Amino acid sequence: MKRTIVVLQGDQTGQELLKQALRVLEPKVTGLELDLLSFDLSLQNRRATANRVVYDAGSALREHKLALKAATITPDGRDDVGSPNRILREEINADVILRTGRRIPGVRPIAGVHAPISVVRMARDDAYGAREWRENAAGSDDEVAYRTEKITRTVCRAVAEYAFLHARRTGAKVFGGPKFTVSPVYEGMFKEELDAAATRYPDVSYEPQLIDATFALLLATSGDPMVIPSLNRDGDLLSDMVLQMFGSIAGAESLVISVEPGGGVNCVMAEAPHGTAPSLQGRNVANPMAMILAAAALLSYIDAADARRVSRSIYEATLETVYDGIRTSDLGGGAKTDEFTGEVIRRVRSKIEVWSTLS
Repeated sequence: MKRTIVVLQGDQTGQELLKQALRVLEPKVTGLELDLLSFDLSLQNRRATANRVVYDAGSALREHKLALKAATITPDGRDDVGSPNRILREEINADVILRTGRRIPGVRPIAGVHAPISVVRMARDDAYGAREWRENAAGSDDEVAYRTEKITRTVCRAVAEYAFLHARRTGAKVFGGPKFTVSPVYEGMFKEELDAAATRYPDVSYEPQLIDATFALLLATSGDPMVIPSLNRDGDLLSDMVLQMFGSIAGAESLVISVEPGGGVNCVMAEAPHGTAPSLQGRNVANPMAMILAAAALLSYIDAADARRVSRSIYEATLETVYDGIRTSDLGGGAKTDEFTGEVIRRVRSKIEVWSTLS
């Protein structure tokens, strides 16, 4: 049976790395029959369609539930097309962005960290999408900038629920939280939902911390795996730091998730956490790990044994490739982008063939 994956094309190096991930997903590699439904989300096409293509892609994702997205350019202009990520997250009512830093074999992490750290971040609202404006201060020639942000209890609850569920699945503790002492009304609502989730999951260790203490304590951690729930803006900063602590922001996937009541998953959009890297475009030197792992993660959400088996084979093959010294320059190696992908493909094929003889 064919499964449909919505493929969201992007810009610059982001699009080049998407092509590498799609090489790994080819049926001749995995044995899986996938129906790839593509949408061109390049900046040029978003401008040409006045973002219609983004809304069409969001509709397809609501229908088919799974998407693999390349990095895209968000232009600076106030009257330009803006961020496709914001539109897509709103279209699927995304609640959570999940990014997990994990050890990259053979790569020395920062501060001795070795256990996985997952950042469970709000996918909507907060500082992103806030209304902003400027005014002249009364009786002064000074200029004042304002911003009106919002969060909802629904999203706070979904993030809290997913954080505790993910911690239970991975044997981690829930660590960190918002700056509720300074913002008891706004950030305090998120803290209330985290505390409430803690009572529903008494088997999950819960260690609340203010966000500034969370950043500081991360640099001293090396023990148990952690799940860190966060506001949208805090999580954006935090996840980049966590991934870099393990060696490279290109070393792990990013998942945008629409959560059902009770913590179940409705839609998943998998992507790399990094941007379009224009300085690397056309040079065949960028690290494709994050996009390849995004493809592997997406397959794990297909409720079928063969898809989950291929997902595991891609994860293992990618990390084994790095372990055996085949690395791109960001990890201290000299492998080209397509060479790294080619080695992952060879190992995936080998694993699937061997496993098929043992099943």
